[in-house]
Amino acid sequence: MTEKMKILIAYDGSEFADVAIENLRSAGLPSEAEVLVMSVADVFVPPAIGEEDMFPPHEPEVVRRAHECAEQKLREAEEMAKRAEELVRGNFPDWQVSHEAVADSPAWALISKADEWKPDLVVMGARGHSVLGGRLILGSVSQRVLYEAKCSVRIARGSRPDVDSPIRILIGVDHSKDSSAAVEAVRNRTWPRGTEVRMLAVVDTVMAITPDPSQPAAMKWIEVGDEENWEAVRQIFEPSAEKLRGGGLDAAVMIRRGNPADEIIDEAETWGAECIFVGAKGTRGIERLLLGSVSSAVAARARCSVEVVRPV
Repeated sequence: MTEKMKILIAYDGSEFADVAIENLRSAGLPSEAEVLVMSVADVFVPPAIGEEDMFPPHEPEVVRRAHECAEQKLREAEEMAKRAEELVRGNFPDWQVSHEAVADSPAWALISKADEWKPDLVVMGARGHSVLGGRLILGSVSQRVLYEAKCSVRIARGSRPDVDSPIRILIGVDHSKDSSAAVEAVRNRTWPRGTEVRMLAVVDTVMAITPDPSQPAAMKWIEVGDEENWEAVRQIFEPSAEKLRGGGLDAAVMIRRGNPADEIIDEAETWGAECIFVGAKGTRGIERLLLGSVSSAVAARARCSVEVVRPV
């Protein structure tokens, strides 16, 4: 039996967090999933003081007030997480949904939970607010989770302007392992009929191709600076496009020249993509880096939702 997809949803009660939940309805997610909604109160809960530890033998007023404030913030986080759980259940009645609230630094609480629970996907709104004394998301919280999480992360933005129009998905491809994982992530989702997928390859002067199997450490490149060589690039990605078509998707390969992040963002906006899928690292990524410059820039600047995919 195939294991259910595990999804961790960060929720802070903001408009963007509500959008992130609504946005999941057009994310191609399975009808059954195990979901945890998590809210974090950005406060420190002081340890309780026992009578034997008190000197003088009474709790200082400042400590008592700190406890009361922290406990109130934690109760608010609990209520928000519970409300978000109900929203998720309303949209996905067959999902197994639970909620959790903790008092901690928001980013590290989410990263720690992801390390412990090992979700397939973390979902966050593009920005948050200071309801819990928190910070602006995508600049602190979601950016830190995006960089440090070991799983894929979805940064949700906006809702569908026309529910009757086909869903449009843009995948940034560069023939890297992570790029291939982004294609597979789209292929393995369940999309409505008519969903359109465009695989965008952005070239400069060279592009990596599959290494020689007899020389696994070697990286081969082809010259792609001139447009007459672009058909060779198209053929590199055509097998992946054919797999997407085999899954009922309207898939095509596009090629652009320029800065990859800029071209991906511009194409998504011009074409009206609802979501961009990119690998966490590209062919020129460094293994010690948890997030590449292209995926980082796309996630930060795109006006639509972005999924940064990490291979399983």
